[in-house]
Amino acid sequence: MNLRCLYCQTPFTLSRVEMLTAIVHMNEKNQSHYDAHCPRCRRANSISRQRMELFFPNWREASKQLASIMETAAPASASLKTDPLPKGIKDAVLKTSTTTPSAAEKVKPSPSKRQRAGKSSAVKKTVAAKPEGSKKKTTTAKKSPAKPPAKTTKPAAKTKKK
Repeated sequence: MNLRCLYCQTPFTLSRVEMLTAIVHMNEKNQSHYDAHCPRCRRANSISRQRMELFFPNWREASKQLASIMETAAPASASLKTDPLPKGIKDAVLKTSTTTPSAAEKVKPSPSKRQRAGKSSAVKKTVAAKPEGSKKKTTTAKKSPAKPPAKTTKPAAKTKKK
């Protein structure tokens, strides 16, 4: 379902799954409108139940199919759950991972990268080689702030009266 935000006029869509869940939710709670949130401004756009049912006429059949699919998928996902590890095994795994260095720690940077990481000796020499006489002397006398130029106004042009 293609929609346009009432506030920022950004076009956005509602998927069939989102529409189906919205219609089922409205049906369960006896609501007449659904709030679709704009992806740009996040404000709620009210969509009437009639309009939703117009775009999804066979929603009752689709909700039954979705419910049957969810029931068959639930046991499969339950078998994927794992039990927590016993403390002894968990501690052993943590000890082995902390005592062995990772691959990133084993790799040493190449000599050129090591040199770039710190200041090179040439840079240090140029800093030390600056002559002291080249420093500019600054005076402590205070300068008065510059005044803006005075505004000049032209006399108004004379108009003839008839």
